[in-house]
Amino acid sequence: MEEAEERFDESLAVMLKAWTSDVPWSHRGKYWQFDDVVVEPPTAQKPHPPLWMGAGSPESIKKVATQGYKLLLDQYASFEEIRERIALFKSEVEKQGRTFDPMSVGVTRSINVVNTRAELQKAYENRIAARRRIDRLTIRPDGKNQKRVISDEAICAGALYGTPDEIAAKLEILRDGGAAYVLLNSAGGPPSLRRFAHEVRPAFADASTLQPA
Repeated sequence: MEEAEERFDESLAVMLKAWTSDVPWSHRGKYWQFDDVVVEPPTAQKPHPPLWMGAGSPESIKKVATQGYKLLLDQYASFEEIRERIALFKSEVEKQGRTFDPMSVGVTRSINVVNTRAELQKAYENRIAARRRIDRLTIRPDGKNQKRVISDEAICAGALYGTPDEIAAKLEILRDGGAAYVLLNSAGGPPSLRRFAHEVRPAFADASTLQPA
């Protein structure tokens, strides 16, 4: 865990070198060593494919903006946290002298279109259980990295669960908070995505600031 940031930065440097070098290259880093590497075929996008980075803390969001990459925001952040993080990223991008593009921030959300309150309750129970499994997996054996435990209510609040009208209302809140690019993870499987496509997305079809992915 203590090496995570260093390893991340070094692996990023290797990736960029692999994508942008026109001649064989070598890398002698702290964690990885490569000799006379040739990466083929070359990337179609120049100088390299766009990079998206996940971030949540103010420091990490500022780092993404400073490096000129696109930002990914997690599915458990509240709507208010999403608003604050987009505003911070926009501010930092503009401090770098660049124009902020709303589509440079991807907001991930879990979606589940349901018909009844019973279905909604079951969907929330499954979501809470899944988050608790993640929490257990991220704790070190010595417990020293134990973080603030998010409440059941918060786990459910940020999800796009409910009827089509309820989901549309939540998407409006995201849009008002600056979210233009929403990436959907369907907890309800293909049927839920189909219902979203047919019953929710048309309401936003002409919107220039909301593009479900």
